[in-house]
Amino acid sequence: MELGSPALNAIFKERTLHDDIVLGFRFGVLFLVGGAVPNPLDTRFQKVSGLSAEVTTTTLEEGGQNLYTHRLPQRISYGNLVLERGFIVGSPLNIEFSAAMALCKFAPSNVLITLLSATKIPLAAWLFMKAYPVKWATSDLNAGETGVLIDKLELAYTRMQIMRI
Repeated sequence: MELGSPALNAIFKERTLHDDIVLGFRFGVLFLVGGAVPNPLDTRFQKVSGLSAEVTTTTLEEGGQNLYTHRLPQRISYGNLVLERGFIVGSPLNIEFSAAMALCKFAPSNVLITLLSATKIPLAAWLFMKAYPVKWATSDLNAGETGVLIDKLELAYTRMQIMRI
């Protein structure tokens, strides 16, 4: 479709279905702790899950109304944020998880997950506020397999803010 001017043609170029597909394998994870620069070891994860929120509702029956009931929102609940990565030795995040699990000492921090385009431009982000460790698991040790040892870090948080860029 030609619009007459090259500038307008560039702005309103024809888009294909391929242009609108967003791939989910380019992302970054940042732990925002007291303004400190994140450790590069603690920004690389192979999988992130738990990006969800759900509104709990209560049902209200109206007297004389038998066709339907009202569903009123009560609160928003969140699942846990789950991060998976290869086993890393000497990670500050592992030290923090270890303190939480061994000493019951928690230092909540904000976690920012950013979805990136092919040119590493942010497309979307999720900010998890006051996140703290609730589960830490390492994959099974198996002499019969040659796979990478995986750490699974699970965090609870108070609130999630979704940002579409």
